[in-house]
Amino acid sequence: MHPLEHLDFPTRVAKRAQYEAFEFTLTDGGVVVRNGSHPDPSEHEYRVSVADGVPMACECPADERYEGACKHRVAVAIRRPILDAVAATDRPLAADGGSVTSSTTCSASPNEDARSEDEAEPPTDADECAECFDEFPCWECVRTGRKELPR
Repeated sequence: MHPLEHLDFPTRVAKRAQYEAFEFTLTDGGVVVRNGSHPDPSEHEYRVSVADGVPMACECPADERYEGACKHRVAVAIRRPILDAVAATDRPLAADGGSVTSSTTCSASPNEDARSEDEAEPPTDADECAECFDEFPCWECVRTGRKELPR
């Protein structure tokens, strides 16, 4: 189940979560979300707590004041690698969102995993992508041209 299915939020919040310039820093049990769209981003930095892969709460005023999830919680939920990184506290995470298999050995073909992923058969139109959620396509569907980003 996609993390967005656990959150209730209006379309306006979803759009802002997509287009605002958020920066993410991992913390114990959550993520600090900084909104780089503001003139003084340090004044717009809030901690989002994550439990079981779902952004549960945010320290921002909007999360307390309004019904539904704030843009910071939605921003974390739509970025699956961020949630995977929070869950991977006991193992290192690669920059592309994958996991590091060994930090001390070097494979003869370091891109072997990447090649097998790229060569995997893309889902057909009849197939439902488990990573996509309604109007929020996953990166693989956008990259391969199967779906477009909403406007």
